[in-house]
Amino acid sequence: MKQTIKRAAVLGSGVMGSGIAAHLANVGIPTIMLDIAPRSLSKVEEKKGLTLEDRVVRNRIAAQSKAALLKQKPAPLTSKSNLELIEVGNMDDDMEKLGDVDWIIEVVVENLDIKKKVFANVDKYRKKGSIVSSNTSGISVEAMTEDCSADFREHFLGTHFFNPPRYLKLLEVIPTKATDPEVLSFMKTFGEDVLGKGVVEAKDTPNFIANRIGTYGLLVTVQEMLKGGYSVGEVDSVTGPMIGRPKSATFRTLDVVGLDTFIHVANNVYDQVDGEEKEIFKVPDFLLKMQENGWFGAKSGQGFFLKKKGEKGSEIHELNPETLEYESRKKLKTPATEMAKQAKGTKGKLKALVTAKGDKASDLIWNISKPALIYSADLLGEIADDIVSIDQAMRWGFGWELGPFEMWDAIGLRKSVERMQSEDATVPSWILKMLEDGNEFFYKTENGNVYYYDQGEYKQQTFNKKEINLKQLKSVNGVIKSNTGASLVDLGDGVAGLEFHSKSNAIGLDTMQMINFALEEVDKNYRGLVIGNQGNNFSVGANLALMLFEAQDDNFFELDMVVKQFQNVGMNIKYSNKPVVVAPFNMALGGGAEVSLPAAAIQASAETYMGLVEFGVGLIPGGGGTKELYLKQLRNLPKGVNFDLTKVANDVFEKVATAKVSTSAAEARENGFLNSQDDISVNPDHLLHDAKQKVLSLANAGYQAPKREKVPVVGDSGYAAMLMGAKSLQLSGFASAHDVKIAEKLAYVLSGGRLKEGTLVDEQLLLDLERDAFLSLIGERKTQERMQHMLVKGKPLRN
Repeated sequence: MKQTIKRAAVLGSGVMGSGIAAHLANVGIPTIMLDIAPRSLSKVEEKKGLTLEDRVVRNRIAAQSKAALLKQKPAPLTSKSNLELIEVGNMDDDMEKLGDVDWIIEVVVENLDIKKKVFANVDKYRKKGSIVSSNTSGISVEAMTEDCSADFREHFLGTHFFNPPRYLKLLEVIPTKATDPEVLSFMKTFGEDVLGKGVVEAKDTPNFIANRIGTYGLLVTVQEMLKGGYSVGEVDSVTGPMIGRPKSATFRTLDVVGLDTFIHVANNVYDQVDGEEKEIFKVPDFLLKMQENGWFGAKSGQGFFLKKKGEKGSEIHELNPETLEYESRKKLKTPATEMAKQAKGTKGKLKALVTAKGDKASDLIWNISKPALIYSADLLGEIADDIVSIDQAMRWGFGWELGPFEMWDAIGLRKSVERMQSEDATVPSWILKMLEDGNEFFYKTENGNVYYYDQGEYKQQTFNKKEINLKQLKSVNGVIKSNTGASLVDLGDGVAGLEFHSKSNAIGLDTMQMINFALEEVDKNYRGLVIGNQGNNFSVGANLALMLFEAQDDNFFELDMVVKQFQNVGMNIKYSNKPVVVAPFNMALGGGAEVSLPAAAIQASAETYMGLVEFGVGLIPGGGGTKELYLKQLRNLPKGVNFDLTKVANDVFEKVATAKVSTSAAEARENGFLNSQDDISVNPDHLLHDAKQKVLSLANAGYQAPKREKVPVVGDSGYAAMLMGAKSLQLSGFASAHDVKIAEKLAYVLSGGRLKEGTLVDEQLLLDLERDAFLSLIGERKTQERMQHMLVKGKPLRN
């Protein structure tokens, strides 16, 4: 029987259970979420005269967890409407509903006896062939189902999501001895293709892969801080982005995770290991004192850091682990940190930081890296079969840019091992044998293929066929043409790809030139074009600094030319004879949205934060964004139905005037940036592949460029209505005089000028109005102040 998952059930509705239910709903899987029935009435229920037998009472716990999904930050749901896919119930009355689902996920309390009871009950109600899994973060999955039926055990495994499930990529899949290999294979594929996860197979050992190594690394760092006399803030200042770790570094990460959760995870390993390893997992006394005080971190309002009000407003203070008093936050600044800042890329920074022996920051990084690297190598074979699984688990679960073995390659394997041995550290014998055989790296690349070291030989790393790696592709095939802003590459099957690669993928003249070249090249030699990249963000918009400099120098002729060129780029994308599919992800702001809107189709990553944000710097979109969003909203309306044109214009006006940014691709669709012909990729690694398939689908369907049509505008009456809304906000104190001035310009563009409502105009008129408004506003002193403030402070100025 071919395995499918069309409906699911989640047992346990705590933060993790409800988060998993939300993620299932995000990918369109109807889910029933069950929790225990309450044993006592709440005061509200007592006032209402309810009893413990009332259904609303019995489902209260799961229902409250479902409602809480709308309030949580970051949002677990990609769209509030996804909440409708989650049904609630309780584990006394609704177990028979498990017979209708294809996957049952247990997320109850981390207690083996309780889990065994839950699974024994599940076994009575599940349908034969349905998959059952546990989201345990470290309890043995083998021990959970020893009393269950053979079919249950064949279809059972661990599926460990990381919190929050929507955002963290890692899914550890842990088979038991009885798990059917076909079930394991199916769940790996399902996890990657449907849930959008990075799936790693782990062995059934305490805390599996990521939590085992990650917790070890965190405890080593705490111990080194105490031993070396570093402060909490000093440690965090060098254990974040400087070494390829998240901005939350070490102690801010613990504050976010919650100290109670961290101690639970550490104790889980401590209870199951021996010797030196056990000593490392022993939680330091000051952490236990913090737990006793209720200083869990973000959820309790204080932990390793505490926000205090000072003379300059709110200030972050750090905990002194000796006195347990809060002090001003410190940072570590040494010659090594300065060298690291100058180095290129994470590998370069890490090498510069580690090799400056005798430097306070360098010694810290070396002393926490050395044991973590050796520990990871010692665990190979015990927690995972290969180094790739360990590296992927740490990248995807803890947000490391480099996994342990990738780190080792970056700092230099042979030299680092020699230093370790000179410091009397015990390096695993397999690594010494590896070096003895002349193998200097864990990974190497040949002819575009990646190979990893495994038991005396290099094996080729396999990738999902849906992954397109632009760096690898360029190393093998080269580029068609490139400049500082973008490169044109051949994606295969007659599809070209345009990759942005300027700083922050900001769109300047160089990028515009490459877009125009790409469109001409594709028109002659290709079936279509994908515009996408694999940077941190799709594009944060136009080059704001360049525009500000030109405005301050009164170079309005040049600015007019640049804006006109950008408008022409949008029109060229729109009216290309071959289909152009844009693949936005993460931030697609301002100009990034303006490149996306006119395309034949958008293939957006699920995590796409799209919006026309120019209002925040005192401008309105100048590259056709206002016009294209308005047209897209009109195209979203059902054919042959009378509609209120003023309502459409007002909606676009509000979105642009409030600089509204979507919190997901699903919300971008709700905001009108995506329509029915646009699609969403759940797995970001598959985005370019999906966009390429979209191009081929359009080409195979006989794609033709859209015909130029006249645009209905709201004219004078619509202009007055929009302006009245802005002025009422000013009277209420929510908008400044300059806000109203910008709003007035925006309203004039959307209304089409001083025309009668319903007048049909050419879209070039709207572009001309946009450009005039943009140039007028960029010459304003208050707009330039806003632009300057954004460039310096990174946040909008209200003036």
